[in-house]
Amino acid sequence: MSEAGIAERAAHNGHAREEAGRPGFAARVLGELSRQLQSRIPTADLDERDPDYIRDTLPRLWLLSSLYFRGEVRGLGNIPEEGGVLLVGNHSGGNLTPDTTVFTLAFSAYFGVERAFYQLAHNLVLSMPGLGFLRRYGTVAASPENARKALESGAALLVYPGGDHEVHRPSWHRHRVDFDGRKGFIRLALQHDVPIVPVVSVGGQETALFLSQGKGIARGLGLDRALRLKVLPISLALPWGLNVGDFMGHLPLPAKITVEALPPIHLREEFGERPDLDEVYDYVTGVMQETLDGLAAERRFPVLG
Repeated sequence: MSEAGIAERAAHNGHAREEAGRPGFAARVLGELSRQLQSRIPTADLDERDPDYIRDTLPRLWLLSSLYFRGEVRGLGNIPEEGGVLLVGNHSGGNLTPDTTVFTLAFSAYFGVERAFYQLAHNLVLSMPGLGFLRRYGTVAASPENARKALESGAALLVYPGGDHEVHRPSWHRHRVDFDGRKGFIRLALQHDVPIVPVVSVGGQETALFLSQGKGIARGLGLDRALRLKVLPISLALPWGLNVGDFMGHLPLPAKITVEALPPIHLREEFGERPDLDEVYDYVTGVMQETLDGLAAERRFPVLG
């Protein structure tokens, strides 16, 4: 082969290696989307919770919740009146979760707006248009650091271990507690020595027809790496009809939402100084599933309750 041919081939191979090392078009698009979304998310600050704002808006929002979702919250007296507490809930209703809304409003009305109360949410929820007011109600991005700050301040902290996996589960699994084996909430409670109060809700998964979590699609598109999304859900929801991803939210159907807070679980008192995580997980999800079965048995019809 001539020197010119060798040089041409070397140049071609070098270009090929450069192309191979460069991220593909889809990866570049996802990377840019991730950067844009991250830029929309403000740095979480527990001080953004605004008791005065909650006090001013609480009556009309609770009235709307009561009329539209016929919200009913039971067992608030089971929540300790002071000190740090980890509220662990099952999660329903897609990216716009009515169970969180109903419970947050009821908590604030029962304990008063001065009681520090925070809710962890996925970054995408905080970046959605029109939902900035949630930060003034105490919603912060889900992260170990924010959880630590909230519990160390003596606040009540609401977490949903099932996350996007549970909130987009198919509608025919609506009466199932599904944390996907995630046990971080147990470690969090042990680390900060706070009780766990299970918070069980029913009705949220009837606000749309959820068809698929779309886990395989999310992996194939690299959403798990770019956006921390393990699912790309598919549902039938207003006003879109076929709703893929639920990125723009949806108009939830007026399903009756019932929430029940259970007695606190003091892990070291009930499971010893070094609790077995699997044992605690099975116990917490078990009592929550038993309660959810009872709440589901009270419902005569989907949506109507």
